[in-house]
Formats: sequence, structure tokens, C-alpha cells
Amino acid sequence: MRPPAQECGRDRRGGSGGGGGGCCGSDAGSSRLQRSPARLRTTAPPAPAPAPPTPAPAPAMVRPALVLVLVLALAAAAPPRRAPETPAAQAAPSAAPSTAAPGPATALPGSASPRPQDTAAGDGARKVVRVKVVKKKVLKKKPKAGAKEDASKQEPRCPPLGLESLRVLDSQLRASSDKRYGLAAHRGRLNIQSGLYDGDFYDGGWCAGQKDTSQWLEVDARRLTLFTGVITQGLNSIWTYDWVTSYKVQFSNDTHTWKPCRNGTEEVVFAANKDPEMPVLNTLPCPTAARYVRINPQSWFPNGTICLRAEILGCPLPDPNNIYWESPPVPTDPLDFRHHNYKEMRKLMKKVHDACPNITRIYSIGKSYLGLKLCVMEISDNPGQHEVGEPEFRYVAGMHGNEALGRELLLNLMEYLCREFSLGNPRVVRLVTETRIHLLPSMNPDGYETAYKLGSELAGWAMGRWTYEGIDLNHNFADLNTALWDAEDNELVPHKFPNHYIPIPEYYTLPNATVAPETRAVIEWMQRYAFVLSANLHGGELVVTYPFDMTRTYWKAQELTPTADDPVFRWLATVYASSNLVMAQDERRICHYDDFARAGNIINGANWHTVPGSMNDFSYLHTNCFEITVELSCDKFPHASELPAEWDNNKESLLLYMEQVHRGIKGVVRDKDTEDGIADAIISVDGVNHDIRTAFDGDYWRLLNPGEYEVTATAEGYHAATRSCRVTYEDRPTLCNFHLTKTPKQRLREILAKGGKIPKDLQLRLRQLRLRKLREQRQARKD
Repeated sequence: MRPPAQECGRDRRGGSGGGGGGCCGSDAGSSRLQRSPARLRTTAPPAPAPAPPTPAPAPAMVRPALVLVLVLALAAAAPPRRAPETPAAQAAPSAAPSTAAPGPATALPGSASPRPQDTAAGDGARKVVRVKVVKKKVLKKKPKAGAKEDASKQEPRCPPLGLESLRVLDSQLRASSDKRYGLAAHRGRLNIQSGLYDGDFYDGGWCAGQKDTSQWLEVDARRLTLFTGVITQGLNSIWTYDWVTSYKVQFSNDTHTWKPCRNGTEEVVFAANKDPEMPVLNTLPCPTAARYVRINPQSWFPNGTICLRAEILGCPLPDPNNIYWESPPVPTDPLDFRHHNYKEMRKLMKKVHDACPNITRIYSIGKSYLGLKLCVMEISDNPGQHEVGEPEFRYVAGMHGNEALGRELLLNLMEYLCREFSLGNPRVVRLVTETRIHLLPSMNPDGYETAYKLGSELAGWAMGRWTYEGIDLNHNFADLNTALWDAEDNELVPHKFPNHYIPIPEYYTLPNATVAPETRAVIEWMQRYAFVLSANLHGGELVVTYPFDMTRTYWKAQELTPTADDPVFRWLATVYASSNLVMAQDERRICHYDDFARAGNIINGANWHTVPGSMNDFSYLHTNCFEITVELSCDKFPHASELPAEWDNNKESLLLYMEQVHRGIKGVVRDKDTEDGIADAIISVDGVNHDIRTAFDGDYWRLLNPGEYEVTATAEGYHAATRSCRVTYEDRPTLCNFHLTKTPKQRLREILAKGGKIPKDLQLRLRQLRLRKLREQRQARKD
């Protein structure tokens, strides 16, 4: 059996202490007080001034002030005499402290100077050696005002046990009582979210079944742990307001004997929350080593009941009774696993660029409301150039500033690609040489800075989510869905209304439109590059969503709303979800109240909850790019200690998803006569009511699942061309090129524009077209 929990088992000098010793008990400074009388007894009474003895070497370290006092006292008491030759010269340097700089021997300040007659008497001329003890004053520079604060911020503290990130299992949580199963101990996790209905089976916290001060929530760390702090929240609910306003903390090693947290001799009552959502951290006055910890509420919101969500801070300790405890996991890749603010992010990106200048480029697509640049890292074998036949891919993170995991994963991905390319990793080399990769780690840098200042556990569920102007970027893109669905209802698609490249409404482009500068910058970025595939990295859940994100029935909050490319989107979402180490676990716990594991951890975005103006829908309807949303973790802002594990969970998913950009068909649409690429040619797939367009040099990429497809290429002024293209299960796209012939009208326009004569064959062709048109008109009149 382990000994009872001990508070402050060691004092600040490293020695072992008793139950109230160290920083908590009043005996913390007793050892120093006991030495003070002995120090007084060492002061000796003044002795009569004897004849000056032969100087002896002094200790290595002597206080300069003490040396000066002793020397002056001896010099004043002794009669003037000749200075000995060798001993005096040797004694002076040894009497000086080690910090004094050596110099020429001079007279001591304040002592009697040798008389002239002493310099030429005796058995021979003797030299007078003047000795000077120099007291060197060391000026200490005052630290800068912010240095102490920065040091305190960087000072390591114990990480959370993992109630929010689900590292602490439901079986490790107990409570004295609960209202019902939906409000039991397993729901008392920091930032857990409740269902939409009152009395939901998955509710937003732990609530005690009784209102008294004997209720408690218990956490089993499953090993000896140095507990350092407690973070609490109130109940997450849209129906009631409940939170705890004060509580006590107790510790145990066997759940039978409990020791309260004390500050000296008094039991500490911690001030808790003033509202349901804002997390409150209480640091323990004395870190305590134990296995179990209890939160014992003492008071609560008067009109509510005892309800809370919590996180415990603690450092695992080696257990002398068990040698089989697992050590902390070692990162598989030597990357910079920590949270980076804006300046640190820029430094890391520059560091990666300096390490791999041949395959990287840093550029800005715009600025945030506060003027922070939206920096993008491009990784390609020819950075800054679009190569014909090479698809363009992008990852976007940090749309919500407090969802920080995606930001760090993209920074780690930059480091990883640079490092592995330099080492010759064949998978990475192929990916970099055949794909143009763009990584935007922070779309909302203003919001991230707000959350970063609070910290990973104290930012709460929403602090930093919005921009500085209070705009949710995931609802800020132009709504193109409504225009498309209205046209489909009126049977105008695709002949009179396009099913792709839908133009942005005029109201959205007005100067007074509520559009964030970050949103405008990303839209211009989408229009400038021919992106084929993308993923938007979020946090707070474990699921992958795909378009449409907006419900077709405007008044419904949830409705299955698939796109014309639903099979392709389902495949893309499955690729990421099935290769994510946490999502792939069959027995994993749900994050909040939705069980996505039953559907393979993927869901249609609108069937989860409607999101008008999402970036995914806009990207699909306004550009060629297919984009999904990845919810990376239950914890939006995981602690830095959890980042290595999160990288291992997502590394394969990030790489495998990028490789899907080479799935389907690709090719170049060219002019048959000149072999020049035709820009803005439309690529249509039979049976799929969504087209794409070629890039400025005529190349295109169309994501498709394996199968046989009839593909048609059309362009203004050219005859359409159709061919059969087969997509295989190999990890390379099928090449499907087109050569288009100009129409007679187009040739006539070009000839007339140049001032040339019309060829006879073209004149004959135009005459035939006129006759055909006349016959069709006559036939229409008869009918």
C-alpha cells in the first residue's frame, strides 16, 4: 500500500519534509532561523593590537570590505616601521579577493605612508613596497521590464491529465452522486458540449444529485502524480444556468484516507466560476503527490445547482512500487512541437525556407484586420511556377483562431517535407516533384493571438474563434448555393445557368458588404491559382465533413444535401478518416454528443448542421477545387505536451490525402492547328452535373472514382470533342488530352480581325451552314 498523500514532500532545498513542510507549512524557513544565533556567536571581541606578524596567505575568497577594515585597523595600531621586502609583496596579492584585478603594488588608502628616511637606512638600500587593496564594484544590469514576465510565461508547468482530450477514460471519473446518467461524472470534462435538447443523454457537465457541501467529483490518475492546479467551468446548457462558485480540493492514495489541500495550517477554499463558460484556473498553493484528487464544491450559483466541468493539472511521477509504467511517448520525428504565436510562426517558416530554398517559397495573400500577414508556404520542385500537368493542392488551417491544432500540424508538415526531401524519402520526393503544395497555417491570425494569450486550457470553447471584427469566417463566403438551386428548380441548368464557376453576387462585392479582409484575401487566392483539391482543418470534434454544408431547405437545421460529386467527396473524406489513428479506433469515446464512428467518421456537412456561406461550398461552386473539412481533435487547443501524439495521429492522413490530387483524369486541351493550350475550356463528364474548366495554359484535372467515363471538352469558337476515359485503381491519373477544331465562324472572325481574305473552302462551309439554318426554319413553320 502506498503511503498517504503528502503535501510538499520536499522543501526548496531538496530535503525531505513532513506533512506540512516545504512551501506550505510555517516551518519552511526554520533551518535558516536556527543558524542565525550561531552566526552571531562567531563575532569575536576586539583584541589588543600586537606587533604585526609575518603575513600569511589569505583564504581564496574574502570579502573586500572585511579585508579593508582589518588592514586599516592593523595599520592604525602598529608603529611605523620599514616594510619587509619579500613577505609584504607576497601577502598583499593573496589578501585581495579573487575578483580584484592584479595591478602594481601601491600604498593602501588611509594607511601611514613610509617616511623618506626609511628608504635608505640599514645594511643596504631596501625598496619600499606600497600595497593597495582595490575594492571592485560590480554593477549589475537591471533586467528589462518584460524579461521577468516572459520568463514566467516560459516557465514549465504540469500539463493537463487529459479530461478534455479524452486521455482520461470514463472509468477514471467518479462522483458522490448525479442527477441522471447524462449528467454523471464522465460528463464533467472541460469544454464538453451538450446536446440540443433538455434532458439529453449526453449533457454538458457533471451535476450532483444533492445540494450540500459533501458532494465531490473524483479523478483517478492511475499513477502517482504531482497535482499542481485545477481548472473549472460551469454546465454547458441552453436551458439552465449552473456553476460552482467555490470548492475545496482533497487528495488520496487509496480513496479511504483523504487529505485536504492546505495553505499552511488552513484548508484552502478556492474561488471558482462566475459564469458557465469562462474557465477559471486555481493553482494549488502547494503541489501535492497523490493518485486520486477530488473537487469538493462549497458554494454554487444561488438559482442553480452543483454542476461543473473540470481539468486537472499534474505531472506523472515515477512509481517505486511498479516498474512497468509506460514512459511518455517519444516523438517519431524531430519537429518543433510547441505552440507558435505569429512571430514564432514567421520565424519557423523562414527557418524551413532557409533549410530548403530550392523547394520552398513564402508569400503573402493579404492581411488581417489588425495588419498581420496571411503567410503561405509553397512546396514544389519549381516554387513560384505553374507547371503544365502538375496539380495544385492547398491546406488551410486556423479559420477559427482558437482551433490551434491544424496550425501546428501544418507547421510540422512544412518541417517534415523539407527534412524528408533532403533525406531522399522516395514518397516525399515524388509528392513534392509532382505536386505544387500550398500551406496556409493561419487564416485568422488575430483570433489566434487572442486565444494564445489565454493559453491552451483557458481560452474556453469560443474565445478567439471569430476575427477581431467579430466575424465567423466559415459563414462569411458568398452564398452561391441558393442561386444554383433556384436555377435547378426552374430547369435552367446547365444551358442558361452554369453548374460551375457561378459568379459572385453583386451585393457581396459592394464596399459596405460585411466581408472580412481575411475572406477577401482567400477568395482572390482561390481565383489566382488553379487549385484541384483542398482541406480545411478545424478542431473540437473527430469527424470529416464534405459538401454541401448548407441545407437545401432553408428552414431546416439538418438535411442530407449531397453534391453532384457525392461519391468522390465520400471517398476523399474516407481516405482521411480511415488513416487517422484516433478516428480508426473502433472503441473510441465520442467527443461530445454525436457518434460519428457508426458512419465511418464522415458525414455530409448539411446533415450535421447547416453552415450558410461556408468555404467548402464556395470553393466547389466558384472554382474547380474540391474541399472537405477535417475536425482534428476533441480538444480545440491541445496542450503542447499532446502535440507529438497529435502529429503521429494525423501524419499519414495528411500525406495520403495530398496524394488523392492525382486521382481521376488529367490532360491538356489544345488548338488542333496551333497546338496552343485553350484556356477556360469546359470539361464535362456524362452523368455528373458539375463541370470544371482548364487553366490558363489549357491543362486540367478532374477528380473521379475508378470507372469508365464519357468526357467532353468544349470551348468558345471550337467544335466540341468527346472521348472515353477510363480511371483505374492505380495511384496515378489517367491521361485524357483533347485537340479542338475551330468553328467556321471563329475562323471568319479571326480572318476579318486581321484584314485578310476569306478562303474558298470557308466560304463554301458558311454557305452550307446558312442553307441548313433556312431548312430548319422552314421545317419549324410547317410543324
